[in-house]
Amino acid sequence: MSQTERLYKIEQLLRRESVVPTRAFLRILEVSRATFNRDLDLLRDRLNVPITYDAGRRGYRLGDAAVGALRHELPGLWFNSTEIHALLTFYRFLEDVEPGFLSPHIAPLRERIEALLEGKDRTLGEIARRIRILPQAARRSEPASFQRVAHAVLTRRRLRLTYHGRGRDRITERVVSPQRLVHYRDNWYLDAWDHGKRALRTFALERIREPRGLGQPASDISEDRLNRHFTTSYGIFAGRPKRKAVLRFTPERARWVADERWHPDQRGRFENSHFILEIPYSDDRELVLDILKYGPDVEVLRPKSLRQKVFDQLLRATSQYRG
Repeated sequence: MSQTERLYKIEQLLRRESVVPTRAFLRILEVSRATFNRDLDLLRDRLNVPITYDAGRRGYRLGDAAVGALRHELPGLWFNSTEIHALLTFYRFLEDVEPGFLSPHIAPLRERIEALLEGKDRTLGEIARRIRILPQAARRSEPASFQRVAHAVLTRRRLRLTYHGRGRDRITERVVSPQRLVHYRDNWYLDAWDHGKRALRTFALERIREPRGLGQPASDISEDRLNRHFTTSYGIFAGRPKRKAVLRFTPERARWVADERWHPDQRGRFENSHFILEIPYSDDRELVLDILKYGPDVEVLRPKSLRQKVFDQLLRATSQYRG
């Protein structure tokens, strides 16, 4: 029985019985008196469980405040050691993805959760040293803005915001109903219903300025409708797919691409050691960039418009190296 399981069992026994004799704990937990004492110290000192010794009845019980409470739970005791380890790993991941996002909320519990780990090799500090997350081309958003947007998403409240769009270099005022946050290619985006445009839109978090929560509840868009709009086409660009890209990768590159997931509805097959990848898309801007990074290891077979666009981009690139 792991320490986490023992802590849970001790609390369960104290809940069920008014007083639990020491010998009953030792028999049920199958541990020595020294191990049992260490578990008690952890519960009392680190997890603040009000366990007292009743000398008259020669056993342990919960303090009067805990007995009278409607609900008393030990944070983290419903997790086993492996699950706690995974939780702290995920915490580390989120802190690297968006520093400060979870800290104010989870900090009061983090020390208690760490206390449930059974070895010093699995503390949060060790996780930070042993797990590396290397963002690429991540664009940092203002922490205060990020938290206001995240709060609006979770509390289902409308937002008024200023948005600076890169494409047209325009600043606009928007009132939106946040639907969900999306972490895509090391950057955060907000999927929302734009009340001015009366349409679904995606906003890059780092381009949002001065988000202000409104008292009105957000308009809810069904999950099916969100998925049809945002996830059926290629990349971050929304809309129903209008075309299907057919790409052929060289045998050398095929060994990697065959294991990659470019799109939920992609299709792939091997032909004479080459790998053929079919991808639905509506807007080709992101797709063209992804094709270009493979250089001579990929050829666009269809459609002709996409093939021509990639060809033109390659000509423009090579022209900068002439002379």
